[in-house]
Amino acid sequence: MGDTYESVTIDIKDHVATVTLIGPGKGNAMGPAFWAEMPEVFAKLDADRDVRAIVLTGSGKNFSYGLDVPAMGGSLSGVVAAEGASARPRADFHATVLRMQGSINAVADCRTPTIASVHGWCIGGGVDLISAVDIRYASADAKFSVREIKLAMVADVGSLARLPFILNDGHLRELALTGRDIDAARAEKIGLVNDVYEDAEASLAAAHATAAEIAANPPLTAAGIKDVLDQQRYARVTESLRYVAAWNAAFLPSKDLTEGISATFEKRPPNFTGD
Repeated sequence: MGDTYESVTIDIKDHVATVTLIGPGKGNAMGPAFWAEMPEVFAKLDADRDVRAIVLTGSGKNFSYGLDVPAMGGSLSGVVAAEGASARPRADFHATVLRMQGSINAVADCRTPTIASVHGWCIGGGVDLISAVDIRYASADAKFSVREIKLAMVADVGSLARLPFILNDGHLRELALTGRDIDAARAEKIGLVNDVYEDAEASLAAAHATAAEIAANPPLTAAGIKDVLDQQRYARVTESLRYVAAWNAAFLPSKDLTEGISATFEKRPPNFTGD
């Protein structure tokens, strides 16, 4: 497309676009550039008639560590500091959540079929991202975690809205309420990923093979299939996203949130008190 981005690289070949997360945070963590660029990246790819399928993967040893907490500290600091009846920090945070949701929505709303190839860690925001694609493949070393609860946060940019259509209720609640890590075999067993491959290279090759199959089909029909399938969940996903944004703007400011973030920076176990 001729555009240069800070958070991804884009390569288009044989009607398939490969979008590779590149950070710039450690482990392709999602910082300000990611949240700002995603809507433009996927809108442009979706509008490119030469692109009939999109493969999404990560550079280096991991797919994504999720939210880049140090880089996004400014976006969180207002709500962390919000006390009593102070409405402005909460309103600003609410707007930030809606904007960040829009970055993941851009992937979900893309009419061009999307396939994720996950290797290494896929944490928090990484799971939000893969919940927005059509097909998920993983390498044997992939590990997944809906880890927001460990920061005293309710996941608010897509996982809790979209995973109910991917996982059964008990498996989803187990992941979200424990914040535990699961390996690729477990992810395949509960249906989070379609298939598991020997390594990152094999997983990416499988994603490209499926993308090539899709690209050989009529593109308007593929878009129509996505449209019809998405119609069944659109209202529920939208309602869930709006609700969690309001919920977090109201209830996220807490001593436990401060403790969760502090413990993360200090690399120690958090001590949550329910305050």
